[in-house]
Amino acid sequence: MKAWLYLTAEGLDAPCANWPCCVWSPTGERRRLPLHEAAGELNGRPVDVLLPMEMCSWLRSDPWPSRRQPRSQALAFAIEEQLSENLEALHISIGPRDRQHRYPLMVTARARFQALLALLAEQGIDTRAVHVDADLIADDQAFGVRWFGRWLLGGGLSARLSLSVQGLATLKPGLPEEMHWLDEDRDRQGIDEWLLSTGGHPIDLLQGEFRRRRQPLPWRGTSVAALGALMLTWAFSEARIGFLESETRRLYVQSEQRFRSLHPEQERIVDLAAQFQALQSRRGPGPDTQVARLTRLTEQVIGASTVEVQRIVFREGEGWKIQLTANSFVELEQLRERGQQNGLPVSLGSASKQNNRVQAILTLESR
Repeated sequence: MKAWLYLTAEGLDAPCANWPCCVWSPTGERRRLPLHEAAGELNGRPVDVLLPMEMCSWLRSDPWPSRRQPRSQALAFAIEEQLSENLEALHISIGPRDRQHRYPLMVTARARFQALLALLAEQGIDTRAVHVDADLIADDQAFGVRWFGRWLLGGGLSARLSLSVQGLATLKPGLPEEMHWLDEDRDRQGIDEWLLSTGGHPIDLLQGEFRRRRQPLPWRGTSVAALGALMLTWAFSEARIGFLESETRRLYVQSEQRFRSLHPEQERIVDLAAQFQALQSRRGPGPDTQVARLTRLTEQVIGASTVEVQRIVFREGEGWKIQLTANSFVELEQLRERGQQNGLPVSLGSASKQNNRVQAILTLESR
């Protein structure tokens, strides 16, 4: 049996170094002791941390149409209506797809989970993985397991729950008749071994920004890594500047060609923007051209936000496609709503989060 540290539900109200915990010996014997003493027992060994179900919520997506593993942001948006909090306040961990092509997700408060990991680090605990007790039950059959004075429901059920004895009595009439029941009062050690053998597929909460990091490099290795990072940053900046300059030249050539096709009488181009503006002012308000629609978008929608424009491309039949970088998904959603309020048919796609920034494609559809 690998090393387990169980943070019991008794300490959820006041997380601290005295949190009541349980560790198991290699022979499977329980030892109940406060967190700071458990850290001494573990003595720096990597450990799998087990959380009570009361700290998390378990959800499942609808059947996913694609065989490819979706991004975490896509699954988060798919279950957004089932959540009572803003996505940015939550930490969502994803499990393997089941037979119905659904993805299980474990949801917990981001700030609370971050504080928990900080508490473990302060005690010198090397956290190898983080699971939830009700999620340990193998998913081949529906089970109800009494463990540490509570009833855990899971396995083949479409839920993961922790209930008191009274709560189970209320819910039991609605449970399947083929439920299997196990009680720690009859075989505590056997149930411990069965749960901690991880015969199922429990979700590891150390995902995304909380993913387990590798051991820090020695001093010299750190210096080399820092130098390498600086060189990569410089090279990236140079490449980006070169790319932006080439894109600027390409867009100017395209704009000039488009201008000549619209105004063949303008044989000489000195200042493209000024000449175009002068022609527009002479003609007065005209049809809503693609360039005019892009101008409205940049002035009324993008200009009113803090997003950064990386690239603008026009495709016949699809409209303008603008690659953006924003601070959050919420800022992108506000951008989309502002576009609709201004009568511009905009949509967002290909949203992805990199470090602390969010990238997406804003499309202004053709009319």
